[in-house]
Amino acid sequence: MADQGLIRETACAVVDKLKAGVITPLDCLDALEARITAVDDKVNALPTLCFDRARAHAKALMQKPVAERGVLAGLPVPIKDLTDVQGVLTTQGSPIFKDRIPEQSDLLVTHLEANGGVIYAKSNTPEFGAGANTFNEVFGATRNPWDTSRSAAGSSGGAAVALATGMAWLAHGSDMGGSLRNPASFCGIVGLRPGFGRVAHTPAVAVDRNLGVQGPMARNVEDLALLLDAMSGEYAADPISLPSPTTSFLAAARSGKRPVRVAYSPDLGITPVDPEVAAVTRKAAQRFTELGVIVEEAHPDFSEAHECFHVLRALDFAMSKAELLRTKRDLLKPEVIWNIEEGLKLTVAQIARAEAQRVAITARAVKFFETYDLLLAPATIVPPFPVENRYVAECAGHKFDNYVQWLGIVYAITLACCPALSLPCGFTASGLPVGLQVI
Repeated sequence: MADQGLIRETACAVVDKLKAGVITPLDCLDALEARITAVDDKVNALPTLCFDRARAHAKALMQKPVAERGVLAGLPVPIKDLTDVQGVLTTQGSPIFKDRIPEQSDLLVTHLEANGGVIYAKSNTPEFGAGANTFNEVFGATRNPWDTSRSAAGSSGGAAVALATGMAWLAHGSDMGGSLRNPASFCGIVGLRPGFGRVAHTPAVAVDRNLGVQGPMARNVEDLALLLDAMSGEYAADPISLPSPTTSFLAAARSGKRPVRVAYSPDLGITPVDPEVAAVTRKAAQRFTELGVIVEEAHPDFSEAHECFHVLRALDFAMSKAELLRTKRDLLKPEVIWNIEEGLKLTVAQIARAEAQRVAITARAVKFFETYDLLLAPATIVPPFPVENRYVAECAGHKFDNYVQWLGIVYAITLACCPALSLPCGFTASGLPVGLQVI
């Protein structure tokens, strides 16, 4: 029987054991396989497993001296089902690709494996990552482990649930309109949307496509930093990728450095927010005062965020999926069809206006951070909602115009080009997690 005590260890502790030779990558895979067998049928987080591939990779890694096994030293990591893994079913949550097996891995996967990550599963995602509720026609819905009648959010919902249930120590995700931050908030784990270029990946559609970025998810901040160290690095194949910083992210996370002045906003001035979520996040923000940090209520001007994001997201969908609309329309979910069609209707004048708005939003954010070290806000505006609801249609009496508008509190930060973390900060009265967005 695999050692299930390992499951409760932090990723950093498991990597220390791997580097000390106390355990092997094969021990980790055995523990995960047993845990997935026991748990995943209740939550549906990891619909595609590749343990044979993982064990072959682990055995090859074990032929190397421990010092040459990379930052992760053989620690297993699941990959979100939007990202190609060579020889492993990669569906993007779409019936169009339900049988697709890539011949080549994404650069992100190749890089993670070179840094000692062992890929053992694909985590569930909504179709093409569209919508912050993880369900699709290929694998069905992923359920929130705190209450399986509730949504795990999305689009990195499978990754967040795998972490929360002990089916992963670390997980890969991606984020355009909060796709790392929303599920982290709903599942009580940590998710980071890094800055542009921090995590290299294979360019698709456009070299500088940057509304969406790849990033790490974990159960605590130090583990998250460890995975970011393994994910970061410069590659010619991704021309906007950045070199790894001279100080590791893990060392930075352990440095004890504190901010001097932080701002808190319950709504960034642009969205309704559930009163309970506002109360939990406000209380968490005030905890900074116990460390001697000045906390003030403030935020940059994000008034153009809804219009700007609607246009740029629609443009991205048109650029990346117009051909699928032409050839496979009957296999696309209605929200994806709507988003592509919105993009195809855009004029050059609308696109130019949205790009100018983004430049202005970013400039105001840069100015704001001359005064404040951090901006704190809810990571999501509602607690986890019923899993059968496709999206949040209204909040605090306000009805939304479309399936993404309820995500303004995260996509405003996407537009401002800021790295942002979702950090567990408390629970609702009914015991559901709430995340604090740390920007």
